[in-house]
Amino acid sequence: MKITIAVVLLSLLCTGRVSCRRNIHEDFIELPSESSKFFHAGDDIADDSVGTRWAVLIAGSNGYWNYRHQADVCHAYQLLKKGGLKDENIIVFMYDDIAFNIENPRPGIIINSPNGADVYDGVPKDYTGEDVTVNNFFAAILGNKTALTGGSGKVVDSGPNDHIFIYYTDHGGPGVLGMPTSPYLYADDLIDVLKQKHASRTYKRLVFYLEACESGSIFEGLLPEGLNIYATTASNAEESSWGTYCPGEYPSPPPEYETCLGDLYSVAWMEDSDVHNLQTESLHQQYELVKSRTANENSAYGSHVMQYGDIGQSKESLFLYMGTNPANDNYSFVDENSLRPSSKAVNQRDADLLHFWDKFRKAPEGSSRKVEAQKQFVEVMSHRMHIDQSMKLIGKLLFGITRGSEVLSTVRPAGQPLVDDWKCLKSLVRTFESHCGSLSQYGMKHMRSLANFCNAGIKTEHMAEASAQACPNIPPGAWSSLHRGFSA
Repeated sequence: MKITIAVVLLSLLCTGRVSCRRNIHEDFIELPSESSKFFHAGDDIADDSVGTRWAVLIAGSNGYWNYRHQADVCHAYQLLKKGGLKDENIIVFMYDDIAFNIENPRPGIIINSPNGADVYDGVPKDYTGEDVTVNNFFAAILGNKTALTGGSGKVVDSGPNDHIFIYYTDHGGPGVLGMPTSPYLYADDLIDVLKQKHASRTYKRLVFYLEACESGSIFEGLLPEGLNIYATTASNAEESSWGTYCPGEYPSPPPEYETCLGDLYSVAWMEDSDVHNLQTESLHQQYELVKSRTANENSAYGSHVMQYGDIGQSKESLFLYMGTNPANDNYSFVDENSLRPSSKAVNQRDADLLHFWDKFRKAPEGSSRKVEAQKQFVEVMSHRMHIDQSMKLIGKLLFGITRGSEVLSTVRPAGQPLVDDWKCLKSLVRTFESHCGSLSQYGMKHMRSLANFCNAGIKTEHMAEASAQACPNIPPGAWSSLHRGFSA
């Protein structure tokens, strides 16, 4: 009580003096349970105490079967907007081929849960279509307008007292994150960009939420402490993440939807943020709730949510990064809430198969739609079999029948990065795709095998010779690297 009275008296004495206000509200940050009594998200005083909040939201996929990724990003935008962030400080990357896709049963509307409201309305179209690139994503984070190609030109033009929130959702693999364009995003390049951002002294704290398969591998052994960066990931370095609100689940999407509406980790942190007063909930508290919901220990599905970087930063309030919805001011944080796991979930890499199968199942017999769905399903399965078999054969050609399978599946101890030589990894990826076709969102799972080749001393010329033997011709079709470009 004495601290509260002192703060109020000091605020009366210092009205209009910015430097004094900052000192006061640093005290409020230390006492979040008291702070909610004195200011609300959107107040000038609150914004002054945290600098400017910036957010970069990116969905790294395209295609209606990947509906959930853009739905996640749109939901995140609505959450931050209600929290008081301004459009000029929220940068959105998404291919934007879902809302008006011919497959979407509600044209112009995107939902992120079975009974959810439209999350597409009002979302900025900063970088869409072919402008969703690794280069533009990095340029936006670094505030480098001259490096942009296309898009709105919006970047994180932050200062030393600002707080930055980055959220990425898509497919991934060991050491790599998908993009709807080529090349993909590699862990070493992302870490270099984050280090550059820190060296520029243009933020106070940065938080990174990452949804992807093997997403822990993006930071494992790579993100050092001392950058004022706290990161959480949907999975550890060697497991899948999961889609949710999928056909056949409970709760399931409306019957007219033939695709997953969200991702388990993403839905967990956003649905938690939707209902809580984020001034009184810490990053760590949300991490624990999301970890519990995503792991779902009593079922065959789920993943291990991880945290990296400056873990101590998780003691801070979510309010510093996301603001808070004033409608939730009276909501007290509790360790247990009504947000429970679904009855089951779908492996991220199988969500496209689920879409094509559900589409085929529901289509009338003899219809062109049924024929199309069958064709799509067969093409995807053929591509998967080709990639899997090619990689196994290359492993045998390089290391022999017995040792080949061992090298392909080796996982390094926790705390070590995926590969020692990232240039080697990218070279082997390009060599493989030159002979065997695109890895695609499914084939990214083999990135660990290619990294193991590098760690075992395999050179590009050896990889080229083995790939040429395994794949005499580049397979035709939609998944060919001739059409999709190279992942590295």
